[in-house]
Amino acid sequence: MVFNDYTYTLETIIQAGQKNMAITSVPVRVNGDLRPSRLVKSIPSYIKRSIATIVRIFIIYRPVRFFGSISALLFGSGLVIGLWFLSLYFRGEGDGHIQVLILAAVLLVTGFQTFLVALLADLLAANRKLLEEVRFDIKSRI
Repeated sequence: MVFNDYTYTLETIIQAGQKNMAITSVPVRVNGDLRPSRLVKSIPSYIKRSIATIVRIFIIYRPVRFFGSISALLFGSGLVIGLWFLSLYFRGEGDGHIQVLILAAVLLVTGFQTFLVALLADLLAANRKLLEEVRFDIKSRI
């Protein structure tokens, strides 16, 4: 299933790779450039849209890795800042650093919530795979 309206080629290649399907390159003849492309306005715009497509497919097929890395970054930052505040507090220099404690708490909570999003996204990805298998089984029986 293709999710992107812009171009299906990148998405199809990535999906085939995720499903361990073989990909063959077929040389084709190309006509000359008769007019400006309506699909690709410029190389930078194509790269920007392609990166967005790649990130979206990465989120669809590897949600735990994507959201888990963001979660680890946020939670780790909150943990480091929290430990720094605790070291200040136990040395008696914690007064006036309450904003650091608030930042640590916000980062820890945000990191934990992002981890929960990773788990939910993983469950959705597993559900999508099951639905693809069911759809394939039904089509193969018809």
